[in-house]
Amino acid sequence: METVYFKDIPMTLSGELPKAGEQAPGFSLTAQDLSEITLDSLRGKRVVLNIFPSLDTDVCAASVRRFNQDAAALPDTKVLCVSMDLPFAAARFCSINGIENVATASGFRSDFGKTYGVELADGPLKGLYARALVVIDENGKVLGTSLSRQITEEPDYEFVKSLLK
Repeated sequence: METVYFKDIPMTLSGELPKAGEQAPGFSLTAQDLSEITLDSLRGKRVVLNIFPSLDTDVCAASVRRFNQDAAALPDTKVLCVSMDLPFAAARFCSINGIENVATASGFRSDFGKTYGVELADGPLKGLYARALVVIDENGKVLGTSLSRQITEEPDYEFVKSLLK
């Protein structure tokens, strides 16, 4: 099991991120309109999963804003910003911030966090997700993953760009 930190407090993850070269595990997440988003529904597109604890934190909000800017330069790519935030809160955040190039996806009624190994198993953020990136090709294969050891730091945006060149 992996360990990440929140202000130097260690927290254990529920599992491990999928490995590069493996088929990405299937998932079911909830869109802002309460419809289902599945990996199968995204076949034929490259997928970036920007996973984080909550839109109600500055760093998480910054990552969504940054990916919203970067997504326009990523052809045939769907960026999903995944958290435990309720779809209504995500819709409000996107409306206020002019977020149009990425989609939010809530894991509030799924086992996504355990399936992808990003659910925090202990610590002050127990039950939320760690900060991670998963890049998946158009056939559902994992191109690479990046786990932020310190949750209070932004993800590695260049990592995503390098995999999708």
